Amino acid sequence: MTTTRSAAHTRGTSSPLGAVARYGLLIGPLLSMIDSSIVNVAVPDIATELGADLKAVQWVVSGYLLALGVSLSVTAYLAKRFGTMRVYTVSMILFVVVSAGCAIAPNIEFLIAARALQGFVGAPLVPLALSILLGKDGIGGGKIPISAALVLFLAPALGPTLGGLLIGAGGWRWIFLVNVPVGIIGLLLLVRIPKGIGAAPNPGIRFDPVGFALLAVGLTAALLGATEGTSEGWDSPISFLPLAGGLVLLVLYTFWALRHAHPAVDVQMIRHKNSALALLLQVLCSVIAFGTVFLMPIFTQSVQGYSAVETGLALLPQGIIMGVGTVVGQKLSARIPLRILVAFGFVVLAISSVFLLFLEQDTPLWGTALMLSGRAIAIGFVTTPLLVAMLAPLPEDQLADGNTLFNITQRLGGSIGVSILGSLVAGGTTLAATIDSFHVVGWVLIGLAVLGAIVSVWLTEPAKGQVPLVSTVGE
Repeated sequence: MTTTRSAAHTRGTSSPLGAVARYGLLIGPLLSMIDSSIVNVAVPDIATELGADLKAVQWVVSGYLLALGVSLSVTAYLAKRFGTMRVYTVSMILFVVVSAGCAIAPNIEFLIAARALQGFVGAPLVPLALSILLGKDGIGGGKIPISAALVLFLAPALGPTLGGLLIGAGGWRWIFLVNVPVGIIGLLLLVRIPKGIGAAPNPGIRFDPVGFALLAVGLTAALLGATEGTSEGWDSPISFLPLAGGLVLLVLYTFWALRHAHPAVDVQMIRHKNSALALLLQVLCSVIAFGTVFLMPIFTQSVQGYSAVETGLALLPQGIIMGVGTVVGQKLSARIPLRILVAFGFVVLAISSVFLLFLEQDTPLWGTALMLSGRAIAIGFVTTPLLVAMLAPLPEDQLADGNTLFNITQRLGGSIGVSILGSLVAGGTTLAATIDSFHVVGWVLIGLAVLGAIVSVWLTEPAKGQVPLVSTVGE
């Protein structure tokens, strides 16, 4: 765990990954992240065509998320056992095939099963692609260029917009069918990746069935509880019982993994104070960032009456600015102390969240887009330095564990936080009450941002000789 990377690898600052190969590697994460949100806008159309009620169709969304959680539990093991690039390629092939299956679903039961399978086979795409990009054979100096940052940060905002356009042009089946040609292009571009890229297979790695069971069941139960919290309310047993049980199992898994030689996902990094603080702060950042990504469409469409396409276009600028902010944060992290940069980012998030207190029915859409863009650049400042703190202490063969743990923490924390915020908004029974509930959400986000700024004070600088490694994940 104490292994460090010299700022100058034996290859120097050049990268064996050319631009074509790099973008081929980014297509998988892009499709996976877009598919996490693109189906939300298709729920009414799916219900109508397949003759299903809305509650059943919601499992098309929830099934993807829950299966993704199970798959993340085994991703790190598969990467270490069979090799990062091999697992990524197989995952990409299966994702394309299953996407075609979703597009031809004859009934709701088939679609739910296919979506769950899509989430399972697609889960490794984000952490494994980033492990390759951030490793010694990836982009020189551990840096991700602005183009890659834009692609990864545009994905969450692009989902609703792309979904609305595809549904309007050809129906809901096109939101799955589009993955086939784009995915095939991504696979063809992978042939440009040199052999030997990514962690090599290690036949000596043993599977951890106890740890996998604790992690998979715990994560699935916690995500299920978070998902049901929004629709059923947090006073319902179907919400708080799975969530509480899942969190207990995840705590047990942590103790198990810290004492096991070959855990399903290595969590030894949390023994580093910076890594543990970075995970906590990234959860806060995810709730603050993606809470608005999921809730603002509700406000603009249900309260203000804008269409899904108009709302999606208003969300796009924040994705672009967040990508730019990530690159700027990457450059600033080499000049400004870590704690100061992260704390500053959270302070800006708190200030920008104040504008949520003034949202009204007649707030212009351009004003909402401007507010979200201001928050986006602050998130870019926070995310990059936090991943510097988390991944810098890790050796090459633990990057898959680091990125997987980051994905698990981000998705779980973000899902619970967004669900709680969503339940606050769902409590509004009148137009005035709904607007007031959004103002309450604004106060909550301000409080979380202030808390993040305070906790940031305990961050310390990475040890000398460690290359800041940057990730740009967002959902």
